[in-house]
Parts: sequence; structure tokens; C-alpha cells
Amino acid sequence: MEEQTATVDITRIDAEHGFFDEFEKPDKKRWKEEAIAALKGAPFDKVLYTKTYEGLSIEPIYCAEDVEGLPHLASKPGFPPFVRGTRPNGFIEAPWQICQEITLAFPQEFNEEARHDIGRGQTALNVVLDRPTRVGQDPADAPENDLGAGGVSLATLADVSTLFRGVDLDRVAVQCFAGVTALPLIATLAVALQDNERGINYLYRTQGCVGSDPLGVLAADGHLALSLGTAYDSMYQATAWSLKKAPKLQTIFVQGHPYHDAGASSTEEVAFALATAAEYLREMIGRGLAIDDVAPRIRFGFSLGSAFFMEIAKLRAARLLWAQIVSAFGGSPEARKMTIHGRSSAFNKTVFDPYVNMLRVTSEGFSGAVGGVDSMHLAPFDEPIRSPDRFSRRIARNVQIVLQEESRFTVPIDMGGGSYYIEKMTHEFGQAAWRLFQEIEKSGGMAAAIGAGTPQTMAAATAAKRAKAVETRSDVVLGTNMYANLSEKKLEAPIVDRAAMKKARVTEVARYRRAHQRYSLGFDLTAIEKGFAGAGGDALELAIDAVVGGATLGELFEVLARLDADRPAAPPLRIARLTESFERLRREVEKKFAEEGRRVRIFLANMGPIPQHKPRADFSRGFFEVAGFDVLGNEGFPTVEAAAEAVSASGAPVVVICSTDATYPDYVPELTRRVKAARPEVTVIVAGKQSPEATEAFNAAGVDDYIHVRANCYEINRKLHEKYMG
Repeated sequence: MEEQTATVDITRIDAEHGFFDEFEKPDKKRWKEEAIAALKGAPFDKVLYTKTYEGLSIEPIYCAEDVEGLPHLASKPGFPPFVRGTRPNGFIEAPWQICQEITLAFPQEFNEEARHDIGRGQTALNVVLDRPTRVGQDPADAPENDLGAGGVSLATLADVSTLFRGVDLDRVAVQCFAGVTALPLIATLAVALQDNERGINYLYRTQGCVGSDPLGVLAADGHLALSLGTAYDSMYQATAWSLKKAPKLQTIFVQGHPYHDAGASSTEEVAFALATAAEYLREMIGRGLAIDDVAPRIRFGFSLGSAFFMEIAKLRAARLLWAQIVSAFGGSPEARKMTIHGRSSAFNKTVFDPYVNMLRVTSEGFSGAVGGVDSMHLAPFDEPIRSPDRFSRRIARNVQIVLQEESRFTVPIDMGGGSYYIEKMTHEFGQAAWRLFQEIEKSGGMAAAIGAGTPQTMAAATAAKRAKAVETRSDVVLGTNMYANLSEKKLEAPIVDRAAMKKARVTEVARYRRAHQRYSLGFDLTAIEKGFAGAGGDALELAIDAVVGGATLGELFEVLARLDADRPAAPPLRIARLTESFERLRREVEKKFAEEGRRVRIFLANMGPIPQHKPRADFSRGFFEVAGFDVLGNEGFPTVEAAAEAVSASGAPVVVICSTDATYPDYVPELTRRVKAARPEVTVIVAGKQSPEATEAFNAAGVDDYIHVRANCYEINRKLHEKYMG
């Protein structure tokens, strides 16, 4: 019999019929029924739905019916509400800017490394200022440990000129978060970037953002060096001036990072940022600017966390909500576009096993690109430890270049569009963030909310949930609370001579002042105060004159500080990395070992053959190695007597009994009594969560604790370290 082959005439398939018409078309209801049957009694909603820190539920499967009727689905890229991006052609003509931070302390060092990185793929210059520069302190007045820490120290026109020497600002955009006010820095930039010989004002042609965010500073630090009124007046002066003299420069830089770094959820971060921006809109409009002039001058900085799909939804929803807010103020479609700078999360980066940070930023960069950022910084893997060097900056920079050039993320327009999961999450995220935004608005706005401590309290509550999840290891941080690498070679942070650094900077500024003494002594800095009573931009023009006359950034800031004596205060955000508790414990363990040559020793009393004890022995090893403890393994003991003798010979102060629940009644009570009889100070732990009846019997025999997947790994390890090494 000849073999028969089936053929399909594809020319006869029309729009109503497909290749799979002979199969039954499944629906979500049928899938759920099958899933419930497969779970064999386990609760469907509890097992297959994931609750996020945003209060959203991630479903196990998404179908076309889940996105039916969503209002944003009909929108197109480049058109309101800009869920699908602010440009019709996406990244095809112009990819997002590779905007890596450079954190060197001296302007000359910064300039050298900036030109090096720009020549190797970086497309935007990300100037990170040290804290004294952001709060208007000249080097002589700055605390020694703050000067040049985590950013460049700027004080004079010479510093700013050095910073940008040899940088082609026609090709390279500039980004800088200036802190509470950007007016002094913009004034100094205007002078530094003026080429009098050729009659070119490079700041007029410069793209990017040199922006302030006084409310973000107030929330992060708990205080301001200026009054809010003066900060808003300065913002108005800088924005009004830039409209005429630097039309491509944004002057307001709303920071979501402090809230994210304090542990806030993504919806909280977006809602707080939007409420901050809405407050700035009201303040600027109230001072005489039009909504279509103010809104495009605002840039948003959002952190990109490790929840991949959530971060994509965050960026898409943020654009939608911002368009809605600007529209409510009467803004044009063009003014409703949101500019987003994405920064890989600083909250989830680790000191131990830091090379894993490379993997984290890859995922975060992926979500930033899919979500549609306008510029992006991906943190070098050594960022939590030291000022990143050329190698670590290169690796981080190249992640973005690979995404653009090799992975071709610039070709698809709105890569997340059409995904049932992403579209539904975008909608739900937007609703949740909008509800919180409205609550803040009803309470009097973001300034009032920060003063009352509302965002700080909410961020702290979410951070506490995150910390508990990390301590119990329901949230895994690879290399820190799970799969610790005790043999890793630690990255060394160079020793920085802060005293010498301050002396060098003070000397440089003093030399500059002496060279400009005849100008600065003759210039009336108080004239700037009069500029605030004039038309928008007058104060900045007078500040420019002061810079030409030799005024420093600190002196300009001092003038602003004299305008108003009011200094707002608020409870500060508690900014800390997620894994700091584990890292602190591990450092204490390693310090004790370096000083005394000893650390807590954990003896695994593995009972029975290898297949019987190995799963829990492996679990126990990982449980205690995250603290840096010395875990003593073996191939198992056939009898309780043999195990007790081995425990005694080891001298270990902690014993973990590892076997199966079925065999524990035969081993645990007798072995515990023998161990306690010989050495009462020994802590006996059973691996595995036990039934109430077994727990009662084991406790009566002397068992001290139990470790299992829901146990608080951090607390148990901390208590053992304190008990035996404290």
C-alpha cells in the first residue's frame, strides 16, 4: 500500500478559516479548569497568582479577552497619550541616549574620562555632582568626607570650563541633576560655553537637562538649604531664561530615584514623581509661564528595577498619566510628551559577588529599552563599592551598545505593544499610580505630603516588606542571601586621602579667587536679588554677570539663601540598598575571622545514606554560608552514636540534623539529648519545618531551632554570630 501524504492548498484558505480549524479553540475558562485539575486540590488563586509590591496581581496566563476595551490600545506611537512612545518612528532614526554617569572628583579627571568614554560609544554626558556642589558649599566649607564623594566637585568658572573642554556639544547631549536649584550652574555654564572669538553660544545649541528638584531633595535629605519659595523662584528664572537663551535645555529634573532607593514600589515612585511635577507646573504657571513652555522643560528620572515586565509597564503608564496631567492643565499634544531618563536600580545592587550586578543591569537595560526611555544609565558592576573604573564603565556601556547595535532594539517600534500581559499590566499600573497621585493631590499636593511624611512612611512600609522577603529568602538576591560564593576575591576599594583631596580643591579655588579678586571685589552680588523682582530670566542674566566678574557657585548660592530665611524640614527618606543587612553581617563575620582567626562553625549531622540526607544538607549549607560561617559536611552517619561522637570531636558550637521527616523521630530526640549532655552550650537545629506534634517532642528533647524555606535566614544567622562571636 502506497504511503499517503496530506496536502493543503493554501490558496484556498480565506480570512475566516485557518490551518488549525480542525482543532477545538481553547479559551481561558477551559484552561483554568484544566489547571485546577492539575493542582490536585491546591488553591488556584493562591498558587498561580503572584501579588506584587505594587498591590497588583500577576495572572498565570493572559489572553485577548484580558485586554478587550482597554482605552489606550487604539493609540499609535508618537501620538497622545504616548503609551507607545513619544516618536512615531521609535528609535529607528535616533536611539535612546547612552547616558552613563561619571563620578570622578576632580574636573580634569572627569574631563579625561568623559572624552575617553564618548569616543567609545557614550552619546550623552552625565555629570554627577558631589553633595557640596549640589547644596552650594565651596570646597573650603564642605565636610571632608563629602567632597568629591560620588561625584565631581565644582566651584568656579574654571572648573566648569575644564569639565567640558574638548567635548563636542553639538553631538553630545548633557545631563546634570543640580539639586535644589540649577540657577548657579546654568549661569556658570552659559559663561563657560560662550566662545567670544567666534561668537558662538554653545549652550544655545546644547541638548539635555541641567535641572533642579527641590521637593526630591527635601524628601531625600529632610531639609533644604533654601526656602521652597526661593527654590521655585530660581526654577522660574532658569526656565524663563532658557526659553530664550537655551531652547533645547531642560531645567527641571524630577527624581523618582530617592523613593525607589528607599524601597518604594514602582507605583509609589511614579505617583510621587508625577505629584512633584504637577506641583512644579502650578508654581511655574503661577509665576507667569505658560503650560506649553513649562511641561517640555521637565525631565523625569526613573529607576529600573529587577521586575522586568513591571518596569516596562511603569514607563508606558507614566507617559500616559503625564499626558493626562498636562492635558488637564491645558497643554498641547506636543507639551504632553514625557522625557524619561532611566537609571538601573541602585537599590538591588550588591557588594558581595558583584559581578552578578552585570546580569542585573542587562535585564534592567532590556526593560528600559522596551519601555521606551529617552536616555539611560546602566550601573557598572562595582558602583556600590568604589568609583567605577574604565573596565567596569566599558562593560556597562557596552550592554547598551549591544542592545542597540547587535540586538537591534532600535528597529521594532513599541516592542511591548500587543503583549496581552504588558498591555494589561500597563493599564492596571496606571490605575494604581493614578489613585495614589489623586490622594496626594487631595491632601494638598506633594510639598504638603512630604512635610507630613506621607511618601516617606509609604516607602518605609514597602521597604520593610522587601527586607522581610529578602531575610526569609522568598525574594532571592543571588550571591548574597542565596548561593553565596565564599571563595570570591573581593573587589578592593582604593583608599582615598580625603584630607589631601580637600586641600587640593581649596587651593585651586583660592588660586582662582586671587586671580579674579579685582573683579569679584567690585561686583555687587546683591544685584542678583533685584533680578528676582524683574522679568523672568533677569536674575540669571545678573548671575551670568557675576560669574564673569569672578563669582563662584557657592557665592551665587549664598545670594539665593539670603532671599528668604525659611528652611523647610521633613522626615527624610531612609535610603539604603536592599541587601545591606546581610552584607553587614557578612562583614562582621569576616572581620572577626581576620582579627581572631575564627568564625561560627556549623556541623551537619547528616543521618543515613546520601540520598536520605543530601537535600536538606545542601539546603543547610547554603542557609549558613550566606553569613560566611564555616559549614562542616560529611557523607552521613549510620547511627546516632556515631553522629554524636563526630559532633563532639568537631568542637562545633552549632549542630544541624539533616535527614527526612519520616526518620527524624528515630534520630532527633536521642541525638539531641546526647549532644546536650556532653556540651549543653551547643545549639541544635533541625533542618525542615516539622508538624506541631513533632516540634513539641523535639523541643522537649532540647532542639533549639528549625531552618526551612520560610525561616528568617538573616535573623537566625545574626543570633548565632552574636551568641558565639559577640
